[in-house]
Amino acid sequence: MNPSIQDKIYPVTKIAMIVDLLAKEGISTEEALTGLSLSPEQLHLTATKVSAMQVLLSCRNALKLSKDPNFAYRASSKFCVSSYGMFGFAALSSPNFRETIAFSAAYHRLVTPLVQVAFREEKRTAVWTIQPLSLPEIDEPLYEFIAKLHMGVLLSLHREFLGAAFKPALVAYALRQPQDDKEAMAFFDCPVVYGESENRFIFDSIWLDRQPDFGNEFVHTELRQRCDGLLKEFELGVGVAGHVRKLILSNLSRPLDFEWVAECLSMSGRSLRRRLREEGTSFGQLADEVRSQVAIKYVRDTGLSVEDIASAVGFSDAASFRHAFRRWTNAAPREYRKAKTDTKVKSGEGPASKRSVRQDRLES
Repeated sequence: MNPSIQDKIYPVTKIAMIVDLLAKEGISTEEALTGLSLSPEQLHLTATKVSAMQVLLSCRNALKLSKDPNFAYRASSKFCVSSYGMFGFAALSSPNFRETIAFSAAYHRLVTPLVQVAFREEKRTAVWTIQPLSLPEIDEPLYEFIAKLHMGVLLSLHREFLGAAFKPALVAYALRQPQDDKEAMAFFDCPVVYGESENRFIFDSIWLDRQPDFGNEFVHTELRQRCDGLLKEFELGVGVAGHVRKLILSNLSRPLDFEWVAECLSMSGRSLRRRLREEGTSFGQLADEVRSQVAIKYVRDTGLSVEDIASAVGFSDAASFRHAFRRWTNAAPREYRKAKTDTKVKSGEGPASKRSVRQDRLES
């Protein structure tokens, strides 16, 4: 499912960096955030999620406010592995550079709201392609800014992964030839061409035969699993289905009326059913999915009784909840909790005595 440009599912990192660079030119944070519906405080909160539209507006503000014609390149040079959180560290821990590239191509949706990214290897040539989203809001100047920003980010990250000596063989843009491209050639330290059919970042694939300094297969596997969870959260938050999930989650303890949900989304019931069907789901499926996720977490991680959990996730009685829980997990709540608790005790995560007290509070 493709996210909507309005879905708030991305980290605020890119916007924060752009605002910081504009501040160095004397532009106030408030001016840099014009039209974004973000407060200065939100730029420094890891919990802040933004939409592709907000990132796009931030880029547009940079184009309008900065006096630096190479602002996109200057901004891209500030990006590093830590800018991308779990995604960045998972890539850095890859056991070899081809795995780094494969991981980055597979999970890039977590961190690239304005572009589609793809990678291919042809004989001894490695090629990244960068395609800004086809949106009416992205005019020619903004397309150029986004393409240059992401080409520069590729350079910064490859030098971090492969060493400061890394340089591409060619950077190709689907842009008009500028009068002077000396700055671009100096920035990339390679030929830069224009008027191409796609934006390509090309380098000799012999670079991928090197061994990473920080590769660790065990760590990479663990971080990749966490990125799987982030990708799942990402997918659950997009589209109309994502908005319905949020409404269900915030009203989980009470039965939800479908027409009320449609009204909250400023849609008719018929339109909402159609949109959910187009996204491959239904209101009933979403409600069941959200209830199951929350209920399983409560049973696994808390000492709440069956009655309390049943009430918290919107069931009228414990018997109905037990029936649903067995359908979700093929186990009764007490059986499920005991199995999970025994596993944690064996792994040394905590004393069995405390866990048994919690188990006794949950009826089968």
